[in-house]
Amino acid sequence: MAEKALVGNPDFDWNSIGKKQDNYSNDERTKLDELYGKSLSTISDLQILEGTVVSKNNREVVVNIGYKSDGVVALSEFRYNPDLAIGDKVEVFIETAEDANGQLVLSHKKARANKSWDRVNQALNSDEIIKGYVKCRTKGGLIVDVFGIEAFLPGSQIDVKPIRDYDVYVGKTMEFKVVKINNEFKNVVVSHKALIEAEIENQKREIISKLEKGQVLEGTVKNITSYGVFIDLGGVDGLIHITDLSWGRINHPEEIVKLDEKIQVVILDFDDDKKRIALGLKQLSAHPWDSLSTEIKVGDKVKGKVVVIADYGAFIEVAQGVEGLIHVSEMSWSQHLRSAQDFVKVGQEVEAIVLTLDREERKMSLGMKQLTPDPWNMIMEKYAKGTRHTGTVRNFTNFGVFVELEEGVDGLVHISDLSWSKKIKHPSEFCKVNDKMDVVVLEIDGENRRLSLGHKQLEDNPWDVFETVFTIDSVHKGTVMNVNDKGAIIGLPYGVEGFCPARHLAKAEGGSAKAEEVLDFKVIEFSKDAKRIVVSHARLHEEVKDEVRKADKASKKADYDDAQKAVKKVKDSQEKTTLGDISALSDLKDKMDGKK
Repeated sequence: MAEKALVGNPDFDWNSIGKKQDNYSNDERTKLDELYGKSLSTISDLQILEGTVVSKNNREVVVNIGYKSDGVVALSEFRYNPDLAIGDKVEVFIETAEDANGQLVLSHKKARANKSWDRVNQALNSDEIIKGYVKCRTKGGLIVDVFGIEAFLPGSQIDVKPIRDYDVYVGKTMEFKVVKINNEFKNVVVSHKALIEAEIENQKREIISKLEKGQVLEGTVKNITSYGVFIDLGGVDGLIHITDLSWGRINHPEEIVKLDEKIQVVILDFDDDKKRIALGLKQLSAHPWDSLSTEIKVGDKVKGKVVVIADYGAFIEVAQGVEGLIHVSEMSWSQHLRSAQDFVKVGQEVEAIVLTLDREERKMSLGMKQLTPDPWNMIMEKYAKGTRHTGTVRNFTNFGVFVELEEGVDGLVHISDLSWSKKIKHPSEFCKVNDKMDVVVLEIDGENRRLSLGHKQLEDNPWDVFETVFTIDSVHKGTVMNVNDKGAIIGLPYGVEGFCPARHLAKAEGGSAKAEEVLDFKVIEFSKDAKRIVVSHARLHEEVKDEVRKADKASKKADYDDAQKAVKKVKDSQEKTTLGDISALSDLKDKMDGKK
């Protein structure tokens, strides 16, 4: 039996074997591919498009740009926007439509950077408020991510108040204003402070418009300086000067207020623009003078603390905010005024007598010396004329020395009353300050509180003795001390000094006497009243020469007289000449020749 031949189906699709059944013909499939292609976005590499976030996890964000596949962007590129959510629109940069794995590669960072400079410039020109992510801290401020650009936020532009810790802002998203752009160096500077200032300025205008003198407001201590306290009144700053903090004296405002403390203040004054506001704190309480006891009167003794010392006196706080002045003249009975610091110190508790009291002017003067008896009330009894005392040298003048006998009792020793024998040009040559000096009371002027004292009067006047020793023409050994153009001071016996004029210093051998030479001197002038002795060395050898000259003259005169007598004898002779006569004449001639 012959086998029946098998005949195949010519329309059978051998390529479909092993695959799922495809209900579309090739033509239909081509049409469907064309239709699908038209439904997708037409993209190209390096293009910036807007996409939609379809999902996100801890590492990645999936973005749909209407392409056949979604792109993946690293979550780190969205750090500036921690509130990113599914459905948000974001810009992406197409690095490649299809990589080696057939995936769409996107970048949000590059998309932002590509348009960032345009957007930053636009924000600067339009004064737009933008958001930025604080990436990290740097020297002097913070680095902020703005539109994909690293901008600089100076520390001074973070807030209106000083920021001590920059790290608290790292990782935060904040609002900023672009304040400066350097296109050449690609530098951007932003400010958060500008936003705060704008808000504060609006608040300030509202507050300032309602300000009135005498108005009481609540404020916060913003800053404390040595001269006062700055108070934040809710966007407006005012100053409480240190003198308006307390009725009493204070060294520093920190004694009254603390930083960030809320206090009540009163408006004292402000300028026309109300930009400088003067505030007061002490004015909210009654003035201490108003509460000062009415029992206090002139002559009463009060206690207080020294709060301020000046050269002219010291201020004593007798009650909180009530001060009285003790003038330096009221601290001691002494007539020689000293510094107030010699009597009191700051913080010292002292007693004083009320001298004057003016409640209307709120002034009080006090005295300390009134607590002790006035030593001049007993001056006549205690320091009678002629009595001797020991005092302390306090100071000099050109004309004398002031000697303090006791606190409040000074006397003057005139320069002429210091020494009988020494010529003193200035009292400092004789004594020093704080030296003890014995004195005798010469005169008393109780009305003017003056004592005339003497020191040399403690001894007898040596000039009574000198008058008998240094008589005119007497000769004494002397030492040349000080030499000048006019002459020299000669140290004579008994500690007395004489004066030798310059021409009287001449020495017999020539030249003048020099300092420290010891020579004989003749007294040529003596004045007890003027205490003056004038001596001469030249007189000694000049007188010797005079005596020699006189002796020679006398000798010549005697010889002349003898010759004249002989001649006269011859003339008187009437006898003739003889050999004897000739012999006599010859003898006379020889005698005269021998005398020549």
